[in-house]
Amino acid sequence: MSNPLLNITDLIDFPAIKPEHVVDGMKALIADAESTLKTVTAQETPATWDDVITPLENKTLALSRAWGAVSHLMSVCDSPALREAYNQALPLVTQFWIGLSQSTLSDKYLAIKESPKFSDLSATRQRIINEELVEFKLAGAFLNDEGKAKLKAVKEALAKENQKFSENLMDATNAYGLIVENKKDLAGIPEDDIASFKEAAEAENEEGYKITLQVPHYLAVLRYAQNRKLRETLYHAYVTRASEFDNDGKFNNNDVMTRIVELRQSEAAILGYQNYGEVSLATKMASTPDEVVTFLRDLAKRSLAQAKVEVEEVKAFAREKLGIADPQSWDLTFASEKLREARYAYSDQEVKQYFTEPAVFSGLFGLVQKLFSIRIVPDTAPVWHPDVKFFRIENAQGEKVAQFYMDLYARANKRGGAWMDNDRVRRRVNGHLETPTAYLVCNFSKPVGNKPALLTHDDVLTLFHEFGHGLHHMLTRVEDAAASGINGVEWDAVECPSQFMENFAWDWTVVEKLTSHVETGQPIPKALYEKLLAAKNFQSAMAMVRQLEFGLFDMLLHTQFDPQTDTIQGLLKAVRKEVAVTDQPDYNRFPNSFSHIFAGGYAAGYYSYKWAEVLSSDAFSLFEETGVLNPETGKKWLDEVLAVGSSRPAMDSFVAFRGRKPTIDALLRHSGIAQK
Repeated sequence: MSNPLLNITDLIDFPAIKPEHVVDGMKALIADAESTLKTVTAQETPATWDDVITPLENKTLALSRAWGAVSHLMSVCDSPALREAYNQALPLVTQFWIGLSQSTLSDKYLAIKESPKFSDLSATRQRIINEELVEFKLAGAFLNDEGKAKLKAVKEALAKENQKFSENLMDATNAYGLIVENKKDLAGIPEDDIASFKEAAEAENEEGYKITLQVPHYLAVLRYAQNRKLRETLYHAYVTRASEFDNDGKFNNNDVMTRIVELRQSEAAILGYQNYGEVSLATKMASTPDEVVTFLRDLAKRSLAQAKVEVEEVKAFAREKLGIADPQSWDLTFASEKLREARYAYSDQEVKQYFTEPAVFSGLFGLVQKLFSIRIVPDTAPVWHPDVKFFRIENAQGEKVAQFYMDLYARANKRGGAWMDNDRVRRRVNGHLETPTAYLVCNFSKPVGNKPALLTHDDVLTLFHEFGHGLHHMLTRVEDAAASGINGVEWDAVECPSQFMENFAWDWTVVEKLTSHVETGQPIPKALYEKLLAAKNFQSAMAMVRQLEFGLFDMLLHTQFDPQTDTIQGLLKAVRKEVAVTDQPDYNRFPNSFSHIFAGGYAAGYYSYKWAEVLSSDAFSLFEETGVLNPETGKKWLDEVLAVGSSRPAMDSFVAFRGRKPTIDALLRHSGIAQK
């Protein structure tokens, strides 16, 4: 039986990948990479890029790409058989990467660095060598044998706990389904959402309407349901996922989180750092945990007064206009939507009728084609689900620059949220140029009946965000894999190109071309757009402090938390007392579903969203000054930021584009947060 994970040369044959391919495929690819590692580290001749890095990179990229395909399938079409195979292979893959990073390969990199010919390498390759030496240090390559063994055990245990956290969250989310028999109980919820509930019930051969904890269902209830008891029921289910209150604790992440924090503290100690925050920041723009905490608290100080006013406004509106005497957490989203409708005389549902999927993509593609002199055309590829679309990006000469998959709709056995991931990086091998491919994944409501999918403006912002990541990956001109696209970009800068793209989704000349009414085909009226724009910063300070709460909780968890004496819930409560403006019920178990830091790459790094937003807001202000659709400014953004990958420090790229270092002013202005 041929294994589609072996010898991937161009596009991956996703339908051909079966659970039985995973373990054998990983074993074979790991064995091939280990053989090459043994060869390059045993060479007695002076270490060179071509003799050491190139041959090993060929093998490790083959392994990464195959494992990336399996991990991607786990995210978009999880199944018991695939999960079992993934978990069997996970320790093998983890052990390989730990072994590689702790091997004598680090000596070869040091030898290249110390060679008289180091200066002959390109500036990009010199930077790659220097950055890889930092990574080797973090991987324990310079520890003694005992230290290496301890770190290896910790990293293997961490990989298992991260995966367990993710599985518990997905299982808890999938296990929930509320059947509502009477449509009257769904009063206020838009018809297209109700139709989605109906389809979910029919898919399970159930009568009535099935409401899941997938984000489109959850938000439809919290935002629109007049039935307060229904809102409370969904809220309780959502914020207790994967906790002791959920499914009798079957999917409880409490102990998993504690073990993850303890293991990260152990990792830091073994590496000689005071805490895991220092480990995280070793490869980021920010230099110390104190710098990050100060940054977050400064933003909080500038935002809290306005946030307190905003929350009191919505509570007063709930009491006076909606008859909710004692507004609770499950009321605030509903009351906020009603207040926004009253204040700006429009609803998300009204706006949604204009953001039809075909119009949004036509406008988005038209925008980036104009700014960056590219062309996006439909393409074909083997895909993992019938809903997935595939595209090709060409340059002005008609040459293929990149390709990408688009998986837009929420469904069972698909991880929630939205993300971009890279499948293949741009690099030149033996004179042949390999072009990038990317995954762009969202969880929008799928089309109902014969109508196209309708996106909220928040959905549009999400799409622009992820497409910004995709452009960063796909429009690179760097041909060394380790610095190509998003590879090697400092984590607290990697969100800058994505957040930057969101700004365009607020500009009239762009928005007009993103819209086509689902019934009439007309673009959004200027008057409705102006209401949307006026409401842009509605409760922006509340949103700001919410993100600061997450970032501060994350950094303090990884720098000042003691699992022996403190509790994770207790730390969150203390952070909320400092920066939050809304009271959450005692049963709220937000950390249990905070996959960004417990199962993703944001541990001691969640602050990166706000850090990068400072960069992106300031960068976009140059477009505001020169013309939002100015191709010359677009070319400068492409040339100085997107195209250069991590071939130079992110701050150097920003300064090359903006002409100076970033300031916080544009972020506060774009957020509508008034400063005294």
